[in-house]
Amino acid sequence: MPRSLTLPSGLPAALSLLFFPTAAFAHASDRGYVLLLPTGHYIAGGALAVAASFGVLWLVPTGALGRLAVPRLTLAARSPDRRAATSWISLAVLALLIVAGWLGSRDPLSNPLPLVVWTLFWIGLTMLTGLGGNLFDWLDPWRGPARLLGREKGAAPSWLDRLGYAPAIVQFAAFAWFELVYPAPDDPDRLGWAVSVYYLVNLAGVLAVGHAAWTARCEPFSVFFRIVSKLAIVEWRNGRLALCLPGGKLVNAEPLPVSGVLFLLLALGSVSFDGLMRTFAWLGAIGVNPLEFPGRSAVMVENTAGLVLMPALLAAAFFAAVWAGERLSGEPVPLARATGTLVWSIAPITLAYHVAHYLIALLVNGQYALAAISDPFSRGWNLFGTADNYISAGLVMGPGAAWILWNLQAGAIVAGHVLAVVLAHMLAERLHTRPGAAVRSQIPLTVLMIGYTVFGLWLLSTPTGA
Repeated sequence: MPRSLTLPSGLPAALSLLFFPTAAFAHASDRGYVLLLPTGHYIAGGALAVAASFGVLWLVPTGALGRLAVPRLTLAARSPDRRAATSWISLAVLALLIVAGWLGSRDPLSNPLPLVVWTLFWIGLTMLTGLGGNLFDWLDPWRGPARLLGREKGAAPSWLDRLGYAPAIVQFAAFAWFELVYPAPDDPDRLGWAVSVYYLVNLAGVLAVGHAAWTARCEPFSVFFRIVSKLAIVEWRNGRLALCLPGGKLVNAEPLPVSGVLFLLLALGSVSFDGLMRTFAWLGAIGVNPLEFPGRSAVMVENTAGLVLMPALLAAAFFAAVWAGERLSGEPVPLARATGTLVWSIAPITLAYHVAHYLIALLVNGQYALAAISDPFSRGWNLFGTADNYISAGLVMGPGAAWILWNLQAGAIVAGHVLAVVLAHMLAERLHTRPGAAVRSQIPLTVLMIGYTVFGLWLLSTPTGA
């Protein structure tokens, strides 16, 4: 076994790897083979790549990034809007999944509801959205009923405007708590009730204020997928399908209000905590032996605190970095406008963390999902010919798989941060008239992104015990 360095707990240990790169110590099971990889060098290299991308931007002519983001390659001409029809199909599938959750197998790996919700929807659809655009807009299960009842469009009431993204924040926080803290998020019966309540609450909102107004700022998945879709290379505009550069749709993005900024930081913070909560560092910090994990119910208070703390610290760091950058620029703009504009650069980091931290779950649990949807009620059916598929966990095991997966995960994080630095520079040019001011304003934010790159790569390589 190669010599390894046991990482001290917390972020300082991750930052130390920038200067003392060594082989990373890893968990003996799913991360055991990471021991063989020089992960310290990867972490240092990833941080340097992000820093170098910022250095290169000094040489880019003013406005060049914005001009580069404008061109589109049209793929298809105007086509009719079929979203109401696909909405009804989506609603019917959702209803069947809920019934399967109540009446089907109690095994979360045999029942399609938890597999579709947590694997195909939360993981798979997010990744597809980052590539192919806002697919959820076509799957939205509220649009069909809203159009049928004449509640698809309408002016938003003034009180809803004052709330901003607060309803989406509250609902997304509840979703994250259920996923990460609640003792049995995979239990099909309980998940069926949770999904039902969630759907009905948002249906009530849609009927009260109109579909367009409610999904614009209140329904969290509509908000989340719309943000992620801004990074996609596929764009659907005015009925036409076109290709663009990653993040090209952000060239004209309007600044988000403070509540929108907090929503995006909550999304990134919750995914980051999902990675942190299983590490030896976190378990040791809350007094739990990582090798004798007592179960989720024993650490609900601690994990709830962590889920609150992680997005809060990220938000504080982001606002502080933007504030410091505006002071460095020499021509500061209002903090709300600066954070609302620059927070769009956090979107690629959010997608990158999603890919990196959930890739293995998608590869393994996705196989179970394909099998489960062929026999949703455990009656011996084989509706799509996939019920008897062989589940290959070996897909993610062994030194060869570890090398490939580590490089994919690490590459996603580094690429996400590099794109974030590029987008932040493009967006900063909208805030500052002088090129030097735009570049100087990005120095603190780039430092934050370098630190978060180190943190993300450390999460992938550090031991986990839960």
